[in-house]
Amino acid sequence: MMLLTRREFMLALGTGAAGAALFGAGALAARAAEASAGAGAGGAKRPNVLFIAVDDLRPQLGCYGHKEIISPNIDRLAAGGMRFDRAYCQQAICAASRCSLLSGCRPDTTKIYDLSHPLRQMMPDLVSLPQLFKNHGYTTISLGKIYHHRTDDLVGWSEKPDYEKGAWKGRGYLAPQSIEDIKAVPPAKVGKVRRGLGPAFEGPDVPDNAYADGIVSDNAVARLRKFAATGEPFFLAVGFYKPHLPFNAPRKYWDMYPTEKIRLPANNKPPTDATRFALTNWGELRAYTNIPKAGPCTDELARQLIRGYCAAVSYADAMIGKVLDELDRLKLRDNTVIVLWGDHGWKLGEYGCWSKHTNFELDTRAPLIFAAPGVKPGQSTAALCEFVDIYPTLAELCGLDAPKTCEGVSLAPLLAEPGRRWKSAAFSQYPRGNVMGYSMRTDRWRYTRWVNRKSGQVQAEELYDHKADPGESRNVIAGTDQAVLKKLRAQADAGWQAARPGA
Repeated sequence: MMLLTRREFMLALGTGAAGAALFGAGALAARAAEASAGAGAGGAKRPNVLFIAVDDLRPQLGCYGHKEIISPNIDRLAAGGMRFDRAYCQQAICAASRCSLLSGCRPDTTKIYDLSHPLRQMMPDLVSLPQLFKNHGYTTISLGKIYHHRTDDLVGWSEKPDYEKGAWKGRGYLAPQSIEDIKAVPPAKVGKVRRGLGPAFEGPDVPDNAYADGIVSDNAVARLRKFAATGEPFFLAVGFYKPHLPFNAPRKYWDMYPTEKIRLPANNKPPTDATRFALTNWGELRAYTNIPKAGPCTDELARQLIRGYCAAVSYADAMIGKVLDELDRLKLRDNTVIVLWGDHGWKLGEYGCWSKHTNFELDTRAPLIFAAPGVKPGQSTAALCEFVDIYPTLAELCGLDAPKTCEGVSLAPLLAEPGRRWKSAAFSQYPRGNVMGYSMRTDRWRYTRWVNRKSGQVQAEELYDHKADPGESRNVIAGTDQAVLKKLRAQADAGWQAARPGA
C-alpha cells in the first residue's frame, strides 16, 4: 500500500478527483483545500475546532463495545466520525499526558513527568497547539480542565482560561455528609498537597450545573452562541473533570447503575511475574476518607467505586451532549472539526489496583474520536496512534503547518483510509523514582523496560502477548523465544522515530 509524504498528501487534497481517488474522501479534500486558503480568501472560511477533553476516561463506552455503560452522546459523536481503537497517551498521569498532547512533544522532550511542572516553565518558547491557532487568527478559549494547571500557557489563549468559577473548590463536594467528613479529617493526616479530600464518591439530588462540569457545559453553550453571532473562527477547548475522583455526580446518574448489576473485574490479581516496578499502591484513591489506607477494598466498596465511576462517565457524557446539541442547533457542525479524548485510562479493581500511574494497557490506552467535515461517518481504525498525533492532525485538517517541534504525525490520512499501513508501535512511559519505565505497544506485544535514569542500565523487563493474553495477566519475558526478544529490544532501541509510517 502506498504511503505518502505530507507534501504529497496536501497536493492530493488539492487536486479534487485525484485526491478522492487516492483517499476516497473528496469532501475532506475540498474542506482541507478550502481551509488552507485562509478566512476571507475567495469566500472560504476556515474550519472551527471543538476540542473536548475528558479526565480519566477509559475506553469503557458504548461506542467501544461496552454496552453496560450509558454514553449516548459520545456514542453518536463516534457514529458521526472516526473512532480510534488503539490510541495511547504518552504517560498515564494528567499533567504529563496533557502537556505532551498540547505541545506535540513526548515526556522526555517536555521533561514533565509529574503534576508539579507547568508546560511554560519547562518549554517557554514552544508554540503550543492553541497558540498555533491563535497565531493564525483564531479566537482560542479554554473552559474547564485542559492543562493540569490553571494558569499554564496563558500565551496560548485569547482570554485567561476559565477553570471552573469556584465549583471545584473543596473538590466539588455538595452532600452534607461529605462536608462533615472533610471537617473531621485533621489536615496533618491529609498531607501537604491533597488537602480537603472527603469521601471518594457522592450522589446528591442536585441539578447538573451544581457541579463543575455542568457549569463548564453551560459556559461552552454560551461561547458557541457568541461565536455563531460573530462568525469568528474559533478553537474552543472544553475540559470535563469527571470521571476523575471523587466520583461525584447528581443522583439521577447513579440511578442508571443499580448496585446489584455492578460486576467486579475477573482479573483482580497482579499479573504473574510482574516486576516490582509494574504496579502502584494506588495512593491517589487512598487519600480519600472512606478508602482503606492499606490492603484491598471490600467487595461492597469496590462495587460502589465502580458504580460511581460509571455514574460520573454518564454525567460527563450528558454534559458533552449539551455542547454537541448546541453546535448542531447553531448550524456550526458543518464547519467544525471535533476531537474528543480522555487523557489516559484508569483501573477499576483490575490487578487488585485502582487509578492510573502504570504502563499497562488499561492506563495507557484511552478514547480518541475525530469528527470533521468530509470524514465518512461511522468509521473506526485499529491503527496504532498516539496522543502526540493530535496536534499535527488538527493543524492538517485546518490547513495550518504544525511546527517542526511536533513529535507525532498527522492522522488525516487515516481519517480517509482507516485500514492503511500506519505506525509499527506506540510509546508510553512512567517513572518510578530513579527508574523510568519505557513501554512499547506493537500490534501483538507490549514490551516494557525499566531503566535506571542515571546509569542507563536496564533494571527489569516485561512482555505481554496481546494475541494470547489481551488482559496482560502474565509477564512472559522469561519464556519467550530469544529471536522475538531480540527484535523487540532492537525496535525499542530505535524508538518512536523508526515507528512512524513509512520509516
